[in-house]
Amino acid sequence: MVRFDNVGMRYGAAPEVLRDVSFSLQTGSFHFITGASGAGKSTLLRLLYFAHRPTRGLITMFQHDLATADRRTLTALRRRIGIVFQDFRLLDHLSLRENVALPLKIDGLSGPQLESSVEELLDWIGLGKRIDIHASTLSGGEKQRLAIARAVVRRPALLLADEPTGNVDPDNSVRLLRLFRELNKLGTSVVIATHDESLCTRFNYPRLHLLDGCMRFIPAEGGE
Repeated sequence: MVRFDNVGMRYGAAPEVLRDVSFSLQTGSFHFITGASGAGKSTLLRLLYFAHRPTRGLITMFQHDLATADRRTLTALRRRIGIVFQDFRLLDHLSLRENVALPLKIDGLSGPQLESSVEELLDWIGLGKRIDIHASTLSGGEKQRLAIARAVVRRPALLLADEPTGNVDPDNSVRLLRLFRELNKLGTSVVIATHDESLCTRFNYPRLHLLDGCMRFIPAEGGE
């Protein structure tokens, strides 16, 4: 699904944030991206959803070389990726229903099929009874679940999450990780950038660990 070959990334004339990064992600896999603050976790995620192009090296996504892919191909590939941002990026003046439905409306979907998909997903994350309230009334943990619902409503092949537990308490962090795990069991590949070592220890998934711009693969050990 994803392959990085000797990828380097720098901003302007500054030293490389990432250097000689090589790894591959298989369909249906689940990985954490770990590392200290400033290690390049968010930069790696931006490369994965095409917000940046690498300074050097090769990135292949869904068997397409991103360096040579045209705009139409990149747009199609982006639709196969769901993104959960740390700051949620919800539209607070819209209802839960409207927030989750937005990606489908952008794709031109409407009518009963759209409504059914949205209602089913909100029920699944435990917010179905609050479907028509404004997003601004939700707690931090509820907003994070809503952001996840919006990210997966298109049924993405790959889900990326940037510090998804950074704004919630430990109990909600565990609940969110279990939600990601269920999505993974349904076939979505998951990549989560996190600084929370306790979650990485508790959940049995391999890590892509960043240190001084370089990556080291740490296999899964123990956990749930």
